Amino acid sequence: MEEKRECREETLPLPPEVEESLCRCGGIAGLTGRLPGDEHLKRESALFRALADPLRLKILAMLAVQPLCVCVIKAVLGIADSKLSYHLSVLKKAGLIAGEAQGNWIIYRLTADGTAWTRQVTGDAGSRKKG
Repeated sequence: MEEKRECREETLPLPPEVEESLCRCGGIAGLTGRLPGDEHLKRESALFRALADPLRLKILAMLAVQPLCVCVIKAVLGIADSKLSYHLSVLKKAGLIAGEAQGNWIIYRLTADGTAWTRQVTGDAGSRKKG
């Protein structure tokens, strides 16, 4: 019983099972010490925001087939240049795609992270039916 009092969070009324579990991990300080850092969470949040838009997922799926220039992506999506530019920028900032200048064109391709996430999120697009 003595040990329970030392670990007890005096300021929080807790259910017994939560209090016991919290005590085992070192109390509030122990729990806080196990959390990922703010910078890591910020990067992950940006990544998940980038993956949360259907148009961006479609762009990733297209780039999983092959690297493409903006004109092809635009023709498939049928969106304005400014809207496409925004979506490409979000994907680039999240580290999912990279653009490489080739003459007058910028060719976009998936990064290693982009490839991994595209496989996870969209699956094998070549073997799926449109839906």
